[in-house]
Amino acid sequence: MSAEQLRGAGGTPGGVGMFFGGLLMTAVGGYLLLNQVTVGGTFWDFFGFNAFGLSLLPLLVGVGFLFFDGKSVAGWVLSTIGAGIIVAGILMSMHIYFRPTSLYNTLTMLVLMAGGLGLIARSLKASGSKPDSGR
Repeated sequence: MSAEQLRGAGGTPGGVGMFFGGLLMTAVGGYLLLNQVTVGGTFWDFFGFNAFGLSLLPLLVGVGFLFFDGKSVAGWVLSTIGAGIIVAGILMSMHIYFRPTSLYNTLTMLVLMAGGLGLIARSLKASGSKPDSGR
């Protein structure tokens, strides 16, 4: 591949440095933003009763079917549904809070992320002189 055929970010001419600069800015801004988030959970209740054990039932029955016959369609369906119920229950019982911080810190985080995403998008757009069409 000759130097004329080298392409930058997204197959466009140039923009590799801008892409990695934007990627770095986005990563730092995302890290700082996610570092301010606190995640907590609550008990898994269903009409006032602890329902976690009940949510394990389809998964356990499905796994039992799969140990008996690894090609059992019912076993795969029950295992998939059971795992889906457990993941959904965990996600629904989460509480996500943004910890108090200064306006300056919040703006710094958001500007880093927005600016980084902007640089990444700009690096994917063709820049500079157009490549020779081969006339």
